Amino acid sequence: MSENAVVAEVEAEYDEPRKVELTLAKIDPWSALKISFILAVAVGIATVVITAALWLLLDGMDVFGSVEDFLTRLGAESFLELMEYVRLPRVMSYATILGIMNVVLFTAVCTLGSLLYNLIASLVGGLKVSLMDE
Repeated sequence: MSENAVVAEVEAEYDEPRKVELTLAKIDPWSALKISFILAVAVGIATVVITAALWLLLDGMDVFGSVEDFLTRLGAESFLELMEYVRLPRVMSYATILGIMNVVLFTAVCTLGSLLYNLIASLVGGLKVSLMDE
C-alpha cells in the first residue's frame, strides 16, 4: 500500500462522524436538588414579576374601575367587597405565596424523581442514549 492510500484511509476515518452509545445509569440526587431549586426560584421570581406586570396593565386599562362601576350600577354593593381581593398588595401576596409553594414542591418532586429514576435504573439498566459528533 502506498503512503497516499494510507493517508487517504486515515482521513476517511476522521471524516465520518463518530457514534457513541452511553447509558445514563444514575442521577445524583444532590445535583438534582440544586438544579431544580435554582430553576424553581427563577420560575417563582418570574411569576411575581409577570403578575405585577399583568396587574399594572389591567389597572392602566382601567379594568378594575370599570368592574367597580358596573357593580355599582347593578346595585351589587355586597360584591364590591370582593374587589379588595384584586388590589395590588393582595395579588402580589398571592403571587409570592404561589411562588414559594412552587419552589418547595418543584424541588421536592424533582429530587424524589431522581431517586425514583435511580431505583428503576438499577433494575432495568438505565436510559440508553446515542451521541454522534458532527
